[in-house]
Amino acid sequence: MTTKRHDMHPAADVQAQGATIAQMYRAALRVHPSREALVAGDRRLSYQELASACWRCMHAFAALGLKRQDAVAVLATNSTESVIAIVAAQLMGFIYVPLHPLGSEEDQAFVLADAGVKALVLDVPRHAERGRALASRGIVGHVLTLGPADFGMDLMAASARQHDDEPEDQVRPGEILKIAYSGGTTGKSKGIVHHHRTVVTSALQQLAGWEWPEQVRFLAATPVSHAAGAMIFTTLLRGGTVHLLDRFTPDAFLATVARERITSTFLVPTQIYGLLDSPALGLHDASSLEVVIYGAAPMAPARLVQALERMGPVFAQVYGQAEAPMTISYLRRDEHDPQRPELLGSCGRVLPGNSVKLLDADGNEVPAGEIGELCVRGPLVMSGYLNRPEETARAFDGDWLHTGDMARCDAQGFLYLVDRAKDMIISGGFNVYSSEVEGCLAQHPGVALSAVIGVPHAKWGEAVMAVVVPKPGTTLSAEELIAFVSQRKGVVQAPKFVEIVDSLPLTPLDKVDKKALRARHWQDRQRQVA
Repeated sequence: MTTKRHDMHPAADVQAQGATIAQMYRAALRVHPSREALVAGDRRLSYQELASACWRCMHAFAALGLKRQDAVAVLATNSTESVIAIVAAQLMGFIYVPLHPLGSEEDQAFVLADAGVKALVLDVPRHAERGRALASRGIVGHVLTLGPADFGMDLMAASARQHDDEPEDQVRPGEILKIAYSGGTTGKSKGIVHHHRTVVTSALQQLAGWEWPEQVRFLAATPVSHAAGAMIFTTLLRGGTVHLLDRFTPDAFLATVARERITSTFLVPTQIYGLLDSPALGLHDASSLEVVIYGAAPMAPARLVQALERMGPVFAQVYGQAEAPMTISYLRRDEHDPQRPELLGSCGRVLPGNSVKLLDADGNEVPAGEIGELCVRGPLVMSGYLNRPEETARAFDGDWLHTGDMARCDAQGFLYLVDRAKDMIISGGFNVYSSEVEGCLAQHPGVALSAVIGVPHAKWGEAVMAVVVPKPGTTLSAEELIAFVSQRKGVVQAPKFVEIVDSLPLTPLDKVDKKALRARHWQDRQRQVA
């Protein structure tokens, strides 16, 4: 008997859409009801208690009239309340829009408007002043605070009045899960659209390709709105316990590791440098740590050797970007081998499920060992940029996601990042787009021209440096310009160094020659990222 194509289409369509984050969270919350799920300070929640808190929060969201695929932004700290709100938002099928915790008011307001955000959730008291300022702009319909405040509605108090019956799962696989904002080379942030497919893929690649301890006690020491949030999800899928560190300091981190017998964590290189330079490293028992995952920025090989000597063979590196998060490649613990020093400059090998090629400017694959732009295909990559079809088309030129990172690949398949094609600086694990800083400096009445570059920095990996040409008859100071950008763009975007010059070098096409500016600072280095 012949089966007609239309008889198979509905089932095939459902199968093609795959799983949702909501389904996976619900499954994780059911498996170990009495096991500890979330710890922050003195507050300890079991999986059942976390589930009940999420169900109540979902009912509170619904009582406000918020519905599936409404965009909800979160300005969070590392607290149990923040995690409950974020998980509940994803269980509701909202479009989750994380706000950069160190972003400026103007940039955060732009995100709220660009994404069409219906509700803003923010932690107090940490973000009370910013929340009050954003609320006064009238961009969003609901301002929800995670605790009492003199503005908005206390979401936690509203949740406490709700019952804890588990709501029906209405989330659909083909829906948008998240819009993550990253700076743009045009000077405006871009909304990076991720459907459930992306985050499900990243989670499964983490579970399959990363080295997890048998008992996962994960310490979230970076913002839960960014990389740590992805690992909260996989920790819960593993039946582990998430410990939240509100503010990273070497002493607080190491004291928590010793007290809670932490087995895994994620750190950016600057945090690892802080540990190595702190006397606290020798005062606390960190022997429980089995894996320290690091990423978000390259780590200096010399400091990596120090880390291996001081903390042992516990380090594993992840490589990804906002458009293909967390799991493009992975460098295992046993590949962090001082006897093979060349590997300490690698970002690992491609994880299964991703296709990676190094392409030249014409879209041709470069020979082994030569440098090309690292391009990715597969279910890990974003769906595109929100309302920016031309930028989406450029990013997917030739049906590959162009990462903007220049790399080479050796005969064993290890990738090495050597330069950055996109005009982006990674400082302390945060992305800084030079065009945004240059656009801000251009607003200063005394600035004629500026060029912003990344320069090597022992702590931050790269530091933002502005080379500025003043207008005739104008006197500028570095302190003045740093304060100017800090006020308008936030401390992450602000230059750490400012050089005042009479003119900038130009290319034959009369463009500012940033390569020449960078050369003075990066000469004698094998790669042009820190």
